[in-house]
Amino acid sequence: MILVIALLSSVALALWPIPERKGMDFWIFAEIHARMYEPIVERWNAERDTPVSLFTISAMPMSRRALAGFWSETPTADLMEIERSAVGPFLSGPIEDVGFVDLTDRLKAEGIYDRINAPSFSPWTSRGRIFGLPHDVHPVLLAYRADLVEEAGIDVSTIETWDDFSRVMRPLIADLDGDGSTDRYLLNYWYTAPFDLQTLILQAGGGTFDPDGRMLIDSEANALVIATAAQWCVGSTRIAIDAPEFTASGNRLKLDGRVVAALMPDWLAGVWMKDLPQLSGKIKLMPLPAWTPGGRRTSVTGGTMIAITKLSQHQQAAWAFAKHLYLSPELAEQLFVTNHIISPVRDLWTEPFYQQPIPYFQGQKTGLAYIEQAPHVPHRPSSPFNAFALNEVAAAAAVVYRYAQDNGSEDRQALMAVAREALAQGAERTRREMARNVFLDEGAP
Repeated sequence: MILVIALLSSVALALWPIPERKGMDFWIFAEIHARMYEPIVERWNAERDTPVSLFTISAMPMSRRALAGFWSETPTADLMEIERSAVGPFLSGPIEDVGFVDLTDRLKAEGIYDRINAPSFSPWTSRGRIFGLPHDVHPVLLAYRADLVEEAGIDVSTIETWDDFSRVMRPLIADLDGDGSTDRYLLNYWYTAPFDLQTLILQAGGGTFDPDGRMLIDSEANALVIATAAQWCVGSTRIAIDAPEFTASGNRLKLDGRVVAALMPDWLAGVWMKDLPQLSGKIKLMPLPAWTPGGRRTSVTGGTMIAITKLSQHQQAAWAFAKHLYLSPELAEQLFVTNHIISPVRDLWTEPFYQQPIPYFQGQKTGLAYIEQAPHVPHRPSSPFNAFALNEVAAAAAVVYRYAQDNGSEDRQALMAVAREALAQGAERTRREMARNVFLDEGAP
């Protein structure tokens, strides 16, 4: 019976008419992107000979399917959107074997490279070659409860550094219900959140790898950040509270006034406007406090690119569509109006929609505030070892936190000494892992 069923199934599959889809397939991982792209795709399909079919696939399955297709040289999509955290494995082999089309020369020849915010290319650049057109910039500002700050008579213009922030804002740390325990803290941060940690170390000039692929894990900037962040989470120097984004508990803490300030990439501003409407008119944005006087006042979190696959039979049409979509003033407006995301296309930064006062942020022109910091966002490494290296930095942060908690130590210099040792060990583990890849020579010896 099994053999009969197998035979009948094989015959049925062989004879089943499978319609061939014309044009290009475009894989994306975010449903919200699909909703924005649909009208642009519909008009493209009505006007062009090579139509586009949109498919929304979760990021992890899409990466697995794409990589399997590249390695086996079987068809996948013509175009893909890839999120920054997923790009590493695509760039792990010889540069000539990367499954995406190298866009470097055409970007420069067509003048597009000069139109795009330069730091926005970094996550999609490997060994000097660019494999994707950036979707966004994602600069980070500091959101704060302006109602609480102004009621306390605090002048945020006196805050230049994170040490200033801790000192100037400290009066807002409070026991709200009179039970003897502190309920309100200054900053939504916890040492167990690796992506917030990554935001801070990038701002400080640390991170995992520099633009030339040299390792930064055991840098002084990283040691400073994780030592200071440990201080934020323990003892009398504590200013931080764990109020995770995208959770009911975290949102409740924000609504109850237990969080004064939060790291706010442009996309998260859009999330708060949708998910926390009760805070409308109570929030303002300001540049991030710097790690040192005169230092960088922003950072970066996340990122997406559009890439063309080498196996595509429609590479020229795919390139035309990628430009049509990502350089579009219409898409730039949709990104900002619906998600508060600014475009990386610099000649669109003068568009009127970026200059509108936003009631949620007490009438601030937040589009211009993000644009002001966009050229200063730090480099984001594209190394396939970035996730491994970030885990090592996060592990070092946990070591420093436990040391501070177990020893009652709040001295930054003592904590930096512990951080240096933990980071050095993490750097060595990363070097051993990297040595297994014979195609890459990234990281200092």
